[in-house]
Amino acid sequence: MPKVTFVQADGASATYDFAVGKSLMLAAQSQGVDGILGECGGQAMCATCHVYVGEKYLEYLPEVSEEEDEMLGEAAAERRPNSRLSCQIRITEELDGLVLEVPEEQVS
Repeated sequence: MPKVTFVQADGASATYDFAVGKSLMLAAQSQGVDGILGECGGQAMCATCHVYVGEKYLEYLPEVSEEEDEMLGEAAAERRPNSRLSCQIRITEELDGLVLEVPEEQVS
């Protein structure tokens, strides 16, 4: 199972093994990762699962959809070139070792 690390704004990190095929948002929520709210249930209709994706993994992700692009523009945190909604990313073997930063603005 691919390992994914979530890094909080204060530098705290936690690594989890996640099943292939599950969305990163649902996988993070199942582990209680702080800052991954997913208020819309993974429909790309909010930006409460916004993350910053480790640069070397961007090539393994699907292209940003029009809906995701619009929601990233509404995110509470700064939008960066590596900003993505974790609900729109399915876990694959290629993402083993992925590091995601959780924006400070989302952490409760």
